[in-house]
Amino acid sequence: MSPLLRRTTKKTKTTKKTADERVVTLVSKPGCHLCDDARAVVETVCSETGASWEEKDITQDEALHRAYWEQIPVVLVDGEQHTFWRVDADRLRRELGA
Repeated sequence: MSPLLRRTTKKTKTTKKTADERVVTLVSKPGCHLCDDARAVVETVCSETGASWEEKDITQDEALHRAYWEQIPVVLVDGEQHTFWRVDADRLRRELGA
C-alpha cells in the first residue's frame, strides 16, 4: 500500500489525557511552504491549549523519511498520525480536547 494512503490506527486509551499532557509533533522539511503554514497552526493551537509541540526534520531522520516522505507536513499527536499536508486548527483543537 502506498505510504500516502496508509493510516495508523489509534491505540485505545485507558485514561484521557488533558491538553497540557499531549505532545504534538510536526514532521517537516526545510523550504516547504506547507510546512510553514502547518507550523503556524500547530504553534497557535498548542499555545491556546497548553499542549507541547516539537518539530522533526524529515531530512535528518531516515525512519521518518521512509514513513512520511509523500505526506509532508505530517502532524502526530502523542505519536499517532493526526493529519498531513494541511492542518485544520479546529480539528487539532478537538483532538487535543479543547
